[in-house]
Amino acid sequence: MAEPLIFLLMLAVFVVLAMALRWPIGASLALSALAGSLASGNGFGLRHLVEGSFGYFDTILIILTATVFMKVLEATGFLDTAVAALIRAFARQKALLLLVSMVIVMFPGMITGSSTAAILTSGPLIAPVLMRLGLPRLKTAAFIAMGGILGMIAPPVNILIMIMGAGVDMPYAGLTLPLLLIVVPLVPAVSLWIGYRDLRTAGPEELKEILPASAWPDHGALLLIPLLVVLILMITPSFTPLVFPDLGIPAIFLAGSLVGVFCGRRFSFLKVTQKAVAEALPVLAILAGVGMFIQVMTLTGARGWLVTSILSLPAALLYFGMALSLPLFGGVSTFGSASILGVPFILALIDKNALLSSSALSAIAGLGDLVPPAAISIRFSAQVVGEREIFKVLRYCLVPALFQLALGIGLLLAAPILDKIM
Repeated sequence: MAEPLIFLLMLAVFVVLAMALRWPIGASLALSALAGSLASGNGFGLRHLVEGSFGYFDTILIILTATVFMKVLEATGFLDTAVAALIRAFARQKALLLLVSMVIVMFPGMITGSSTAAILTSGPLIAPVLMRLGLPRLKTAAFIAMGGILGMIAPPVNILIMIMGAGVDMPYAGLTLPLLLIVVPLVPAVSLWIGYRDLRTAGPEELKEILPASAWPDHGALLLIPLLVVLILMITPSFTPLVFPDLGIPAIFLAGSLVGVFCGRRFSFLKVTQKAVAEALPVLAILAGVGMFIQVMTLTGARGWLVTSILSLPAALLYFGMALSLPLFGGVSTFGSASILGVPFILALIDKNALLSSSALSAIAGLGDLVPPAAISIRFSAQVVGEREIFKVLRYCLVPALFQLALGIGLLLAAPILDKIM
C-alpha cells in the first residue's frame, strides 16, 4: 500500500475510534498504529509497537514525577497557603488580582507541562474565589481553561516542545526566553479581557469566608522547602556544572516530593502517589500511543511522505496550514498534533531559529485543548464550575485564543529579527 494511503488509513482508524466510538485517545492511537503496520505488510510489528511506546519515556517520567510533586504540594497545604496569601495581598487591585489568579492557575501546568493538571489542581481553588467576587460562572471556566493552556506552554516544562524536539533531535535547552516572549504578553491580555469588566474587589472580612484555610500559622516556612529544593536542584547545575551535576528533571521532582513528606500537613505519600498516577495515566497513555503511531509512520514511509509534502508547500500556505491544522488535530490530541504535525513543520522552518519556531508552534498547538470533540481544557474547566455545555464556555475563549494564535504566527514571522537580537 502506498505511503499516503497508509497514513490516511491510520488517521481514519484513529478518528473513528476516538471520535465516533469515544475510545480513549491512547488506545485509539495504538490501534491506529497496529492498523498501519498490518496494512503495510509488516504484520503486527510487535517490536516497533513496543519500541514506539518507549519513544517518549523520558517525557512520561517528567509528567508522572511532576504530577506527584504537585499532589504533594497540595497535600502539605502549600497551594492553599499560596492562594490565600496572594489573593489577600492583591484583593483591592482588580487588575493585579486577575494577573495573580492567572499565574496561580498556570503554576501546576508550568511544573507538569499538562493543562489538565493545572485545571484540576488550581482550578477548584481559584474558581470559588473568582465567582464570589463577581466573575460569571462561564467566564470563570474560560479563565481557568486559558490558564491551563498558558501553563502548559510556559517554562520550565513544555511537553509539546519536548515531543517536537525528540522528532528532530533538538535538546530541551535555551527555551525559557522564547517561551516568555509568548506567555508574558498573553497573561495580562487574556486575564484582563475575560475578567476585568465583571470582577470586583473585596474586603478582609469577605476574603475570610471565601479563601482556603492557610497552613502557614501551623507550619510556617516549612511549606516552602519542597519547592525551594526543586528550584535549587534545577538552577544550581547551570552555574556550577563541574561541581554539582544535573540530576535530571524526574529525579529532581522525586526529591522534592520526598522532602515534602516532612514539611507541612501530614499525609500518606502512598495515597498521594496513587492519586497522581490516576490523574496522569490518561496523558501518559496518549504519549505511549503517539510513540507507537510515529514509529509505524516511520516504518511504513508515511512519515517521510508527510514531511516531504509539508516541506513542498509555498510559504503562504505553510503558515496557513500551521494555524489551521495544529489546533484542529489537537481537537483529538494536542500531544498527537505536536508529534505528527509539529515535527514536519519544524523541519519546514529549518531556516529559522529552532527555539523560536518550536516555541511558536507549541503555542499554536496548545490551542487544540479548546477544540472539540476532545476540548480537554474546556471540559475540565466546565466541570470545575458545574457547567455541562462546553460550547457556552468556548465562546468566551475565542478572542483569547485568537490572541494566542496571532502571537504564535507573529513570532514565526519575526523570528529572523528576534534571532539577531537574541
